[in-house]
This record gives sequence, structure tokens and C-alpha cells, in this order.
Amino acid sequence: MAKDKTHYVCTECGDTSPKWLGKCPGCNAWNTLIESTVESGGASKNRYAGMAALAPSAEVATLSDIQAHDVARTPTGQEELDRVLGGGMVDGGVVLIGGDPGIGKSTLLLQAMDGLQRSGMATLYVTGEESAAQVALRARRLGLDHSQVQVLAETLLEKVLATVDKLKPAVVVMDSIQTVYSEQLTSAPGSVAQVRECAAHLTRMAKATGTAVVLVGHVTKEGALAGPRVLEHMVDTVLYFEGDTHSTYRLVRAIKNRFGAVNEIGVFAMTEKGLKGVSNPSAIFLSQHPEPVPGSCVLVTLEGTRPMLVEIQALVDTGGPSPRRLSVGLDRDRLAMLLAVLHRHAAVACMDQDVFVNAVGGVRISEPAADLAVMLAIQSSLRGKPLPQGFIAFGEVGLAGEVRPAPRGQERLREAAKLGFTVAVIPKSNMPKKPIEGMTLHPVERVDEAIGLVRSLA
Repeated sequence: MAKDKTHYVCTECGDTSPKWLGKCPGCNAWNTLIESTVESGGASKNRYAGMAALAPSAEVATLSDIQAHDVARTPTGQEELDRVLGGGMVDGGVVLIGGDPGIGKSTLLLQAMDGLQRSGMATLYVTGEESAAQVALRARRLGLDHSQVQVLAETLLEKVLATVDKLKPAVVVMDSIQTVYSEQLTSAPGSVAQVRECAAHLTRMAKATGTAVVLVGHVTKEGALAGPRVLEHMVDTVLYFEGDTHSTYRLVRAIKNRFGAVNEIGVFAMTEKGLKGVSNPSAIFLSQHPEPVPGSCVLVTLEGTRPMLVEIQALVDTGGPSPRRLSVGLDRDRLAMLLAVLHRHAAVACMDQDVFVNAVGGVRISEPAADLAVMLAIQSSLRGKPLPQGFIAFGEVGLAGEVRPAPRGQERLREAAKLGFTVAVIPKSNMPKKPIEGMTLHPVERVDEAIGLVRSLA
């Protein structure tokens, strides 16, 4: 069998060169040539011959003639992880999980692999950053002394693929993809070419054999996954570990999932025996105040398929000539927009005040349904008067001062009622046809109406 040759491909125009050049000879773009491989003995001389298909080719068929089947899922034994994955591991699925160093990626995966192995599945844990002894030491700390998970300490891709072909495991973890390298490339492990080629080979192996593959990815200083962006496009599921390493709680969020809901989150608590799922995450994100305090408003947010209650705290204080606007867990630009809407449409002026907004528990909220709760928390802090006991709010606010509906409003209200909340200010379009038992609902259409209503309730 002929050995694959190394060449360089332009990421802009696709032109190739037998050696690296600073400027592409095809499109004259600078620093766009990256190392790649091409099979030397095949019949095809196409410059994309190294990019083998991820699935065998088939005849053209219409959608109505294609037989669709439900994807079988295998639970990992970690309920919160299964929720994020969409129900469990999928045969032939490729999962990429990233997060800050020391946040618990390897711990969670080792626990999940042990759960899969105990359910009767053959598993292989490939470690490129630690020795097998270090993995065994972590397993003992987690109480997995008698685990039968197979461990391979290897970084050469060809040896990993040969071991997978020999053992034929159902699930393979590659910890991490940045440490793997192929002998067909001369670049160092972790380079763009190595990460792309190794991930492509592992993905092709997963699709061809039905083996589920989990890739652990490093993150950059900005928190994004290191390596080429094509890495995230190539895999089926992308998970991010969130949370502060100084806190006991961790969040796993699905950024992409071909087999489940996007933005679904799993909540874990770090204990001496590893990560444990938190069945009622709303308790984490709600501060326990004996009495209502100014500047606090509870929001019912929607993360994937799960409604959660999160406390939004605001502090408005006298500022200098350049007042500060700071938000933690919320978009800072959206905070500036909401302050302008408050001033223009509700006559609540904060132009000479410092405004600080925080989402309790370290959760990050990106949906616009948090707008109304943020505004009410700011108004409460500015007046120094707390909102009523058992009060919640949600709704998107537009630049014209209108309050727009939030998706799945009834589910949010039922979750709040289940946790004992009794008063809600919601968009008029989210008013349910049937009353929610135990809750008094106040529908509003505009911001000034919501502000005036809260002043009368306080």
C-alpha cells in the first residue's frame, strides 16, 4: 500500500502546492496554505482526494421514499448528561466537549464510561494527556475501583485506530483531540492540520463502524474551542462546560445537537465522588432571602426544554460623570438598550447612576425574555422598594416600549407555580386560556404599564 503524500491546500480557493508558501499561487492570499494529505496510489488525482466521504454514496431518492427510523439511544447513567445529549449516546455519533482546564470534563466522561460499561457496552478511554496510572488514580478517587473500562495511553492516530479495529468498542473517548497526531503529517500535535485530519479520521471511523466517539477539546483564552472551526461543523454534538472552578456547580450546555434540543443544559454539583446531577436546578439560582429585598426579581427562563427560575439582581448607585453599566450572566449591550427604553418609555432615568446587573448562580442568560425582569429589578433598586413576595416576571421588550411574548409561556408559569410563586407580570399574549392554580397573573402590553403595575403592588 502506497504511503499518503503531504501537500498544502489553500483555505480560500482550494489550490494546492507541494510545499508551504507564504502566498497562495492561485488566489494570492497570504498565510492560507495548511498541511493536508492525499492518497498517492489511487485512481483519482483530484486535489480533494484526501477528504473521504463520511458516509457511503447512495442513489438519489425523494424524501417521501426514504425510510426514517428513530435513533436508538443508550443512557450513560448520568441523567443530566443524557438530557443534554438528547437521551443518551447514539451509535456512530460524534460528540465534542470543551471547557476550561480542571472544570471536570475528564471526570464526567470517566463516570459516564463506567456507567456504559456496567450496562454491558464495551468502552475504550484513550488518554493523550495523562498516563494510565493517573486515570486509574482518578477512578479510585471517584469510587470506581473495580471499573472494567479499558484504558489506552496513546497519541498516535494510526495506533488508536488499529486498537479500535481490534477491540471493537461501542464507545470511544479521545482525551483530548489536540494531543493526537498522524504520522502522515509533519506538523506538531494541536496544529490546525493535525486537529482537522485526526478529527476527520475519527469521524469517518465512527460513521463506518457505528462506534460512538467523544472528543475532548481544549479552549482558547476567549473560551472558544481551539482548532479549526470545521471541527465543530464535522461532529454531531458540541457541548460546553460552563461554571467557575471555585464554585461547586457546573453547567453542560449543548451548542449543537443533531439528535436533540439545542441550548439544553445539564446541571452538576462537584463532590468528593465526582459530578452529581442536580434534579432541581432552580434552587441553585434562587437566593434565599428571609424577606424581599430591593433590586431582586425572579425570572422564568427557558434553557432547551427545561424552564428554570433564576434570580436577577440589580444595584443602582450614584455614579460619576461617566456612569458604569456592568452585567454578569447577561448581555451588556442589551442592558444599555433596556436602560434607554426605561428612560424613554417609562420615565425611569439612570443616566447619572451606576447600574450593575447579575444573574445569580453563574448561569448565562441569552434569551430576550429576560428583558422585563431586568427592567423591574433596576426600577426596584432605584426606588429602594422590593417587589412583592412570590413575584416573577418574563417578557421581551422592544425599542418602542412594547412587551412581546415569550415562547412556551404556560410551561414557565406552571414551573413557577410548582415552586410556590403566586404573582406574575407577563406579556398579554402569554395570558393562558385557563387560570394557573395559585397564581395571580397581570398581563401587560407596554413597559410603562408594567412599571406602574409594580409600583401599585409594592
